[in-house]
Amino acid sequence: MLKKLQVKQTLFKSGETKIAVPLTAPTPKKLLEEARKAVAAKPDVIEWRIDFYKNVLDQQEYRNTQQQLIHILGKIPLLTTFRTQHEGGVAPLSDEQYFKLMQWISLNQLTDLLDLELNRDASQTIPIISAAHRAGLKIIISNHEFQQTPSEEEIITRLQQMATMHADIAKIAVMPKNAADVLTLLNATYHADQQISIPLITMAMGQLGKLSRISGSLFGSVLSFASVGEASAPGQLTAATLRKALEMLSAK
Repeated sequence: MLKKLQVKQTLFKSGETKIAVPLTAPTPKKLLEEARKAVAAKPDVIEWRIDFYKNVLDQQEYRNTQQQLIHILGKIPLLTTFRTQHEGGVAPLSDEQYFKLMQWISLNQLTDLLDLELNRDASQTIPIISAAHRAGLKIIISNHEFQQTPSEEEIITRLQQMATMHADIAKIAVMPKNAADVLTLLNATYHADQQISIPLITMAMGQLGKLSRISGSLFGSVLSFASVGEASAPGQLTAATLRKALEMLSAK
C-alpha cells in the first residue's frame, strides 16, 4: 500500500527509509552544539528527546531553546519526544505533567512531529491529538517493549490501534531474544503495511535487531533512528553506517 506524508522537506513514503538523529543533551548549550553536529550528518529528521533535557518544565527556557534549535535545523523537521520511564525514558514525570507538557507543545506549535505513547490514558491522549492536528502538527503514536517481542498478531493490533486513534505515523519497537523474534517483527511490519493506511516505523532493538534498522524499505518501515553522538536506544547504528547500509540496499 503506497503511503505518503510530507513534513517540511522530508517525504515519508512506502519503500524508502529515512534517517532520524536524536538529540539527548541536558542543557541548552550542549543541545545546540549537538544539533549542529547532527545537522552536519544530513538526516531527514531530528528528534529532540526532551526526557533527557534537564529543565523540560521551564517553559521560558524551553521556548528559547526550541527557537534556537529550529533556526539550526532549517528545513529539517523536528520530532519532539518525551519518552516516559515506563518505556525506557530518563526523566520522571507524573501523568498530569506529561499530558500538560504535550498539550503545551501542541498548542504553541513548538514542533513539527510530536510523539505520544500508546499506553497512556486515551481520554487525555485523544484531545491532544486533535489539538495538535488543528495546530498543523503531525502525530507519531509509539509503543516500546524493552523486555520481549509480542506476537505478530499483537504487533499488528497495536499498530492498527494507533491508526484508529488518528496517528499520522504508527511506531513500535520491540526487544528480540533470538532471530525468530526479529523475523516476527519483520513479518508483522510487512503484513501491517498491507493493512494500515498510515506510514509505519518499526524496529527490533539491541544487537540482534540491527537488521531491522536497515531493512525497513523492504518490509514497510519509513524511518530508522541513528546516532551522531551517544545512542538513545540499544542497537542504534551511527548515521554514517546506517546511510551506507541503506544506500547499499537501494542500489540498482
